[in-house]
Amino acid sequence: MRKTVLFIAMSLDGYIADKNGGVAWLNGQSSDAENEDTYSEFVKDIDTVVMGWNTYHQVVTELSPSEWVYSDFTTYVVTHNQQTSTENIKFVSESPCSLIRSLKNQSGKDIWICGGASIIDQLMQDNLIDRFHISIIPTILGSGVRLFGMLDQELRLNLVETRSYNGITEVVYEKR
Repeated sequence: MRKTVLFIAMSLDGYIADKNGGVAWLNGQSSDAENEDTYSEFVKDIDTVVMGWNTYHQVVTELSPSEWVYSDFTTYVVTHNQQTSTENIKFVSESPCSLIRSLKNQSGKDIWICGGASIIDQLMQDNLIDRFHISIIPTILGSGVRLFGMLDQELRLNLVETRSYNGITEVVYEKR
């Protein structure tokens, strides 16, 4: 069965966006230092991306307005906004949990949960994230959009891997 993987960055104090929804702070401690390319390694095992409307909108208007950066994958955007789907981008209004359950039962590679917080919260409540790949950025924001909301039960994890470079610490955990 396919795994659902959260691959995301957060500030040291647990935020995935600042209080205005921005992500300009997503970098290491030095602009001169070289960052490791863990993304290219990660996406080798991915063929599907799931994101919410806010994440999609931020990608197409701010982060990469001239090119769809996830063109190698089938992307599902969970939204209530009426949009026309394309071959690679599917706009769906079903719940993230229903979508993930359906996708996990189809053949293919793993499923990347790209964002945002509302989708992550819903998937966490239903225990549908199998692997957590989190890059901890050396920044304390103090407020913003939290990566994890409240959970009804604790979730115990096993540490699979850690890496550090340019002040960034990447941790990979799997459900026990």
